[in-house]
Formats: sequence, C-alpha cells, structure tokens
Amino acid sequence: MPNPRSTAFHILLKIENEGAYSNLALNHAIREQQLGGLDSAFVSALVYGVLERQITLDYIIKQYSKIPLRKIESRTKIILRMGLYQLLFMDKVPASAAVNESVNLAKRQKLQKSAGFINGILRSVTRTDPPYSLPDQKDKIYYYSIKYSVPQELVRLWLNSYGELNAEKLLESLSGRPALYARVNTLKTDREALKQQLSAEGVTCEETSILPNALSLSGTGAIERLSAYKSGLFHIQDLSSQLCVDFLSPRPRDVLLDICSAPGGKAFTAAQYMENRGKIYACDLFDHKLKLIRGGADRLGITNMITNKRDGANGIPLPLADKILCDVPCSGLGILSRKPEIRAKQDLIPADLPGLQYKILCHSAQYLASGGTLVYSTCTLNPAENGENVARFLKEHPNFCGKPLALPAGVTRAIDETDYELTLMPHTAGTDGFYVAALSLRK
Repeated sequence: MPNPRSTAFHILLKIENEGAYSNLALNHAIREQQLGGLDSAFVSALVYGVLERQITLDYIIKQYSKIPLRKIESRTKIILRMGLYQLLFMDKVPASAAVNESVNLAKRQKLQKSAGFINGILRSVTRTDPPYSLPDQKDKIYYYSIKYSVPQELVRLWLNSYGELNAEKLLESLSGRPALYARVNTLKTDREALKQQLSAEGVTCEETSILPNALSLSGTGAIERLSAYKSGLFHIQDLSSQLCVDFLSPRPRDVLLDICSAPGGKAFTAAQYMENRGKIYACDLFDHKLKLIRGGADRLGITNMITNKRDGANGIPLPLADKILCDVPCSGLGILSRKPEIRAKQDLIPADLPGLQYKILCHSAQYLASGGTLVYSTCTLNPAENGENVARFLKEHPNFCGKPLALPAGVTRAIDETDYELTLMPHTAGTDGFYVAALSLRK
C-alpha cells in the first residue's frame, strides 16, 4: 500500500529540485499511486499546505535549529516542513503521529543521521507553548511576510501599490484552496442541464450572480474522470477569466485574435459567445501548447478556431480583427493561491516583464479593425505590468482610447482607476487577482 506521507514527500521533492508544477505533480502522483479519497485529500492538503506555508515553516525551523537553514540537506528540510505543518496547521493529525511518521519517513529515505535531528526539533515544538512567535509588528513588511508566508518583496509591492487594507486582505486570501469555477459549454448544453448531470455524478454546483454561465464546483475529485467533462459540457475557468472574455464581448461572425492563447480557456469561452461562428486565431509560441489548445477545442466541439505558431511580440502578420485578446505572459501574482510554488521563485517580480508585455500589446494593436475592441489582461497584481503599461500605450498611441467597462453586479473596485480598466481582487470580486483594460480606436 502506498504511504501518503511518502507520496507527499516525493511530490514536494520534485517541485523543489525539478521545478515541477504543484497541480501536475500532485495529479500524476495520485493517479500513479491509485490513492483513495481520504489518502488523496490528505496528500493534497499536505503538499499545498507546505508550499503555502514554506516561508513561515522555514522561519520556525531557524528558531529551533542550531544548523543554519541553508546547510540543512533538502530532503531533511522537506521532511521537517511536512512534520511542522502537520503539528501546527493540521488539527486532525495527532502530534505523536506527526513526529513518529516524520522520523520513519527520514529512515525510509536512508537519512539515519537526520532522523534524530528531525525528532529533536519536532518534539521541542510539541513541548513549547506557544510553539513559535511572529516578528515584531513594527517591521510591517517582515511581520506580514512571516505571518502570511510570502516574500518580503511582494508584501512591499502590495503595501505600496494598494494600501495596507487591500494588501492584508490579499495576503489573507492566499491561504487555503481557492474556489473552482466552470464555464458552461453553451454549444452543447445549458446551465440547468449541466447542473443536473454534475449533481448526478456527485458534484455540488452553485450558480454565481456575476455571470449566468459560470458555476462554482465542489466535490469534483479528478475533473478528468467526470462524464460531463469527457463529453465536453464544460471547461474549468476562473470567474476573472470569464469576465475578461465578457468585457471583450465576442459576437457571431467576428474575427478574433487570441495573441497568447495557451491553454486556450479564454478562446474556448469566446467561441461559445460567438456560437461557433466567425474565426478565432489562437496563437502561441510552442507546439505542445498549440496541441493542448486543439485538444481542448475538439473536446468542446469548437470548430471555428485556427491555431497559429507565433511570437506575440514580433510574429507573422495576422488579419484585421474585430476583437483582440492580449492576455500577456505575467508574473502570476494573482494566482499564488492556485500555484503556491511561485512564492519560492527567486525572481518573483521580474523587472523585464513589463517591457515584453508592452511590446506584445503594441505589436498586436496594429491588427485591430475600426470599431473593434482590444482587451489587455494579466493574472497578476503589479501596477507595472497592468495600469502603467496601458497608460504608456495610450500616451504613445493617441489614435487609441479607453473603452469603459460595465461592471456586473457583485464586482466592485478595490482601488481608484479609470473606467476602462479593472483590477479584480479576491476580497472585492470573489475571483483570482486579475487585471483587464478595454481599448478601441478613436473614431
């Protein structure tokens, strides 16, 4: 029988040593080990929990360890993080099990010398009340970094950009698993019929007040196993991305360019708005990503899509389009709760990204037809990648102007911004962190 803690350990090791994506590594391991419901849930909670709390866990290790953190062997460090997370953040795991299983895991990894070290630290934590103390709040950046387990550079960025109230709300939103949303494939079914089928498969569905064809899902298990998914009745897409397409407002017979399309979710939603008519040019730089887009389109029954291998910043010419979606590569700070391993990246806020994004925006805008709409978007919360790029574009392209966004009920602005842009935040819109701006040619 597979050991859930061993499975979690190997997933975390793969993420740390090979840069694996948490969701892909986790799904692969659960399938390969054929873990049942309880074991699967435990492994998921442990893996995501350790990734989410890594900065806090390492801070605690440093309080107890005489060996500097940088000198602790990576496998030992991962086992320590796992043990601490079970002790401090998993209420249903007995302390004795957290300690003993961590020691046993070290021995199975032939870390005999580390086993005593791990045992000593974990037992010291169980005997200390409180087990750790947070830094002094006078240093807000360091305090919030340790409390919410995020790099100090991100705390500083959000405090400076959005104010302390928004920053702390954003930091709070990073803990726990975010809501899962589906977009109803209106080419094959409708909302009520999909709800009935998913309910029959044991999935809990709730409608949203923001968009009529968005459903909140829970109790899905592995999405790919669902008959409704295999039949192409829906695709997974956060409310923020669905709103982005709604602001673009694709219509039947439109020509639409999706400049950085992979994995294709926004193009799929656009095709449904377009009733599978018109043309969608789904572009990406890599063959394997284009293959992914084509596979998703086939499953959903989308036939008005053409995939194009193309560099968004300097690619082959495209036809004039009624609608252009410029969803550029970004730092992903709005989806840290879905990809917690991003927190450990050394270049969490790359300085060169805004320049690339601006180049993609400028190169794409030349293909917008008169009367058309271009939507620029990112899944990040960083003004340099968002509003500053759009403001620069409008200043340097006086033939373009902003196109006001009509916000749906339930979506409010967290910050002061123009009427043609919107910064979505979890605590004001119930979505991932996201930015969208609508632009058009002046008449």
